[in-house]
Amino acid sequence: MNSPKNILLITPFFFPELISTGKFNTDMIIALRDQGHYVKVLCFHPFYPKWKVEYSNEKLDNIEIIRGGKNNVYTQKNILRRFILEISFSFFVLRKIFKHQKNTDIIIPVFPPSFAFYAVSPFLNKRIVKVGIIHDLQEVYMKGKKGIVYKWIGKIIHHLERKVFKSCDRLIFLSEEMKNIGQEYYQLNASKLKAQFPFVTINPNKKEKLNKLEILLPDHLKHIVYSGALGEKQNPNALINLFNYCSDKLPQLKFHVFSQGFIFEELKKKNINKKIEFHDLVSNENIEELYQRSFIQFIPQSKGTSKGSLPSKLPNLLASKCNIICITDVGSDIDVLFQKHQLKKIVTSWDKQLILNSIEEYLEEEDPDFTKQNEISRKLFNINSMINSILEN
Repeated sequence: MNSPKNILLITPFFFPELISTGKFNTDMIIALRDQGHYVKVLCFHPFYPKWKVEYSNEKLDNIEIIRGGKNNVYTQKNILRRFILEISFSFFVLRKIFKHQKNTDIIIPVFPPSFAFYAVSPFLNKRIVKVGIIHDLQEVYMKGKKGIVYKWIGKIIHHLERKVFKSCDRLIFLSEEMKNIGQEYYQLNASKLKAQFPFVTINPNKKEKLNKLEILLPDHLKHIVYSGALGEKQNPNALINLFNYCSDKLPQLKFHVFSQGFIFEELKKKNINKKIEFHDLVSNENIEELYQRSFIQFIPQSKGTSKGSLPSKLPNLLASKCNIICITDVGSDIDVLFQKHQLKKIVTSWDKQLILNSIEEYLEEEDPDFTKQNEISRKLFNINSMINSILEN
């Protein structure tokens, strides 16, 4: 048992945000608190994935939450809103860091964003251990962009990420693939790096009958579902084109998108296919039911982006009793994981017919067995491993 530490988390994404980094950060901090550590968080008021600020004074027992960004206004342009986030969060952290780094043993910056930690690093007490957690490598996403503007943005991102990663005492990447790319891109000291899969954040063994989503996902139909953030790395236009194609070939199925944000609203307005339904994100308490009622859950990745991040919902889907179709790059961590443990199903192409074939193969199964994927979720995607990685000397 580690002696109690004073821990400060630095990230704009935190409770009560429903998905992705916010949910990960919240569960991680709760686990650290439950182990007896003293924790506080510098974060923004919830805004993701809608990119619209929702003022919150919600609290968590024995966790000090210091919020900012309540007056932020984000644009629909991805580059501009990321710029607004980076700059505004940097000013917020600079204002707060001198007070809240006092008596701190460990600071955990979560990347991205990067500029805030870049700005405050020179002012941090050298005795504080800095443990960076990398959810996304933003430079990877810039590699696929063309044009002089993106070229210069890529150079800036490279400089920022290299600087903040090198200023940390330890770095935790959420996949082996990300760790290897990070070491290659930024010439990082291998002894400082660790790959640690994200952890399961649901309780797949809930005993009570769940029926709050029955009106959206009735029992008598089979439902093909994408749920979560919907941005460039999920290839949203291709995903909807795929759903249109498959719904035409398999009219007995219903297709659903559970998300929020600018791209989601745009796709929802354009949709004329009655077999595809768009819904807001479900609350945390209904995630287990969403997976139970999903015949197949999709995990889509845009071509060439697997090196930049690992989908955060993968652990929860492996822990559930739900069929999975991952669209990813050849040789990605997900591809290697699924092949090694003979899990289903990986498609390393956005070819519609190949993906349709995978759906049809699931339809032919009479009694699917989820034992293997559940075992892998417990073995590789547990929160204790993440906490140990943060606290190790």
